[in-house]
Amino acid sequence: MSTQTKNKTLVPIIIIAGLFFIFGFVTWINGALIPFMKTINELTDAQSYLVASASYISFVIMALPASYIIDKIGYKKGMSLGLIIMAIGALVFIPAAEARTYWMFLVAIFIQGAGMTLLQTASNPYITILGPMESAAKRIAIMGIANKVAGALGSVIFGAILLSGIDEIKEQLNVVNDAEKASLLNTMADSVVTPYIVMAVVLFLLGILIRKAPLPHVEAQPIEVSETDGKPKTSIFQFPHLWLGVLALFLYVGVEVIAGDTIISYGISLDIPVDEAKFFTLFTLMAMVATYALGVFLIPKYISQSLALKASAILGIVFSFCIVFTSGFTSVLFVAALGIANALVWPAIWPLALTGLGKFTKTASALLIMAISGGAIIPPLYGALVDNKKAALITNGINEATALAEAASFGYWILLPCYIIILYYAFSGHKLGVNKG
Repeated sequence: MSTQTKNKTLVPIIIIAGLFFIFGFVTWINGALIPFMKTINELTDAQSYLVASASYISFVIMALPASYIIDKIGYKKGMSLGLIIMAIGALVFIPAAEARTYWMFLVAIFIQGAGMTLLQTASNPYITILGPMESAAKRIAIMGIANKVAGALGSVIFGAILLSGIDEIKEQLNVVNDAEKASLLNTMADSVVTPYIVMAVVLFLLGILIRKAPLPHVEAQPIEVSETDGKPKTSIFQFPHLWLGVLALFLYVGVEVIAGDTIISYGISLDIPVDEAKFFTLFTLMAMVATYALGVFLIPKYISQSLALKASAILGIVFSFCIVFTSGFTSVLFVAALGIANALVWPAIWPLALTGLGKFTKTASALLIMAISGGAIIPPLYGALVDNKKAALITNGINEATALAEAASFGYWILLPCYIIILYYAFSGHKLGVNKG
């Protein structure tokens, strides 16, 4: 890229990195919200992971409408609207806390997810096509650093706010009467009010400011992509590498959310004190940040995007085995190490899946955003595996604490088929149907 082109894209890259910082912060507080919601609403493991589902299912429902909105109002106004919707979702946390009603919390999280869908549907393709396609993974890796640093901050800040003293509260809940129990839980629920008011104000202000940001208008190259028989492609269904990319991204988001959102609960299940476990999401995110930084340095000068994806998938398979065949804090460290395996998957899949899409790029981007719904579906499956395994172990005479620890570890088997399919996409799937001419 020429010096002049770099200078023209530097400011937009910084601005979009700021947006990735915002939805990284909002997304990764789920690691703290899950055990918090489990306590104040007295939920099972599977029910508690609906926190992740409410956030990520919005990407299925809202991705195509978001694509339509962006097509009508443009990338910049779409980003602004996304921030304002996220602010509205933050405000809904206030009546949800007052009522201590789980479905209201889930509605608030869903609204924030809808805003993030609009924000991501605009910002991901924007940063992908802002410069040369062969260096897109590098730009997206920079976005990933901003996203995960924010996520680390969010998990630490909200972990401190929401989880401080939770062990003592749990002990009190076992001995107090119903009225005292309700009072304790109500007080605990109220702790979300102030941080979400602050979040709403910040998001509203940023939504207004982004309208005035110096973001240039960009579009994907209007190329005609031909099939091997020379006929132009006329439908989004004629790109198998895109659809396999959607599947790979769906599975990737699922395993990424498991790595970040289950690690605190997993640590607690291993009888690690909450005051220590509340920092575990930070381990996962810092592993991702370090690997993102490595990707910025290596891609595309030293390694290709597809090679980065191959290495990531292989590491994911290795770490998945290590989680279930080790125990205690060592096992927790391997969950955190999934951050290394996951970091370059998103940056690599986006440009590989969008290769040669031309005029179909916006629709394809919406489909890839819909794949974020993997975060809604796969974590609850992990929770269901844990609940079922725990029940079976207790039936066989295992005490509850031991059963929970073994079941929480067993649940990570769900990672293995996900990484195997991502590995297939890295080797072969991204080449299917791509015109070599």
